[in-house]
Amino acid sequence: MEGGVHPLPDTSAFRDCFALTWKNPYVLRLAFSAGIGGLLFGYDTGVISGALLYIRDDFKAVDRHTVLQESIVSMAVAGAIIGAAVGGWANDRHGRRSALLAADFLFFIGAVIMAASPGPATLIVGRVFVGLGVGMASMTSPLYISEASPAKIRGALVSTNNFLITFGQFLSYLINLAFTKVPGTWRWMLGVAGLPALLQFSLMIFLPESPRWLFRKGREEEAKAILRKIYPAEDVETEIQDLKDSIDKEIREEGTSEKINFRKLWQTKTVRRGLIAGVGLQVFQQFVGINTVMYYSPTIVQLAGFASNQTALLLSLVTAGLNAFGSILSIYFIDRTGRKKLLLISLFGVAVSLGLLAGIFHREWYTRGCPSKFGWLALIGLGLYIISFSPGMGTAPWIVNSEIYPLRFRGVCGGIAATANWISNLIVAQTFLSLTEAIGTDMTFLLFGIVSVVGFFFVIVFVPETKGLPIEEVEKMLELRPLQYKFWEKKKRPEGTMEEEEKLDKKNQGV
Repeated sequence: MEGGVHPLPDTSAFRDCFALTWKNPYVLRLAFSAGIGGLLFGYDTGVISGALLYIRDDFKAVDRHTVLQESIVSMAVAGAIIGAAVGGWANDRHGRRSALLAADFLFFIGAVIMAASPGPATLIVGRVFVGLGVGMASMTSPLYISEASPAKIRGALVSTNNFLITFGQFLSYLINLAFTKVPGTWRWMLGVAGLPALLQFSLMIFLPESPRWLFRKGREEEAKAILRKIYPAEDVETEIQDLKDSIDKEIREEGTSEKINFRKLWQTKTVRRGLIAGVGLQVFQQFVGINTVMYYSPTIVQLAGFASNQTALLLSLVTAGLNAFGSILSIYFIDRTGRKKLLLISLFGVAVSLGLLAGIFHREWYTRGCPSKFGWLALIGLGLYIISFSPGMGTAPWIVNSEIYPLRFRGVCGGIAATANWISNLIVAQTFLSLTEAIGTDMTFLLFGIVSVVGFFFVIVFVPETKGLPIEEVEKMLELRPLQYKFWEKKKRPEGTMEEEEKLDKKNQGV
């Protein structure tokens, strides 16, 4: 890409990622153990959509007041805002592994409180605890995976975290269906989340800290031992030297995120450019309306004319399955197509499907639970939306944010971006039902569609391509280019690049 070191087109990353199963299972173990945080993230954000149907049945006040419904859903998001903000500090001060262990503890406590809730108020308290865990895990899991992955397959491995998020949402719908006839319905749905939290806590106790965090803290020998397990023998010394050079540069600049000066952070060119791209992506991810679908998909299905709770849950399971399938597509394409192109393709599809949904809901056929022969059109629109969103906007913002910041600021900047994501999430979750009542479902979807068009142009201008770049080289790329719209052009690599890449550069000079 213009303005920085660019990788060759790589079609083998997907194959190499799965070859780790027998070549280097250690890397895969790190990725999937940390990725359970994504599973919990997905489960706890998805399970409420089905549980809410039964909570309304048990607590009539919740059924009567839309604000209570929105609060039960969105208080987890409010907790996630705090969790993401605290998580950024905790990641830099105490390490990625410690932050994940703290998140597991919060997940478990929240699950127990929710399962035992005697009323809406206690339920909301439990949702806040779960939200704290979600916020910490949402930024820590991809960061840990990113820092413990070889550059060539980093995108695919971080995408496994996003697959586990979507699988967690799919699993939550399966659990919802499994407990529809069981006494206590929603209590079981919400309480089951404590089990994967215990599993991850048990696994992470025996796993190492991020090697890059250890290097930053002066624990070089520990870091080198882990890097030697992650990288092939012929690559590991180069990786160690690149990391050492990066740390030496940071020390010379006296940069640290433990005693962070936010004014100085913003004045640092590479950090500012990274934050504009990273925070912008996280905000657009939410304001194109994804979590209205994930939190309220059964309610949307009922708006489309399917009255039964069980039918609504079953149809919503299809959207969750499409979301998980889209994450698998991301694992295949993210290191092949690149982050930026995948984002643009995704946003184009999202804009088209939201326009379709706005047109479908424009008619007066849709009132909650009223049968309609046109309801299937709304389901097609939802399906198109999910399959467009999931491979690009669903995964790439988290991947870019795990790659784009200098090491000394990676925790705090990741926390800022994740906090922006959850604040945007809260705004959307807290206003969706009220918006549909105030301006109609059709105009609400149209509003999200307009935002997705704006997001499309934002990606063209401000988001760099980080595919295949060693994390230490991303900073060099940001130093050279403030705007990223000519991302299809390529320049020469510095001295020391492989001969075949130099030949490709010479060929592209005339483009």
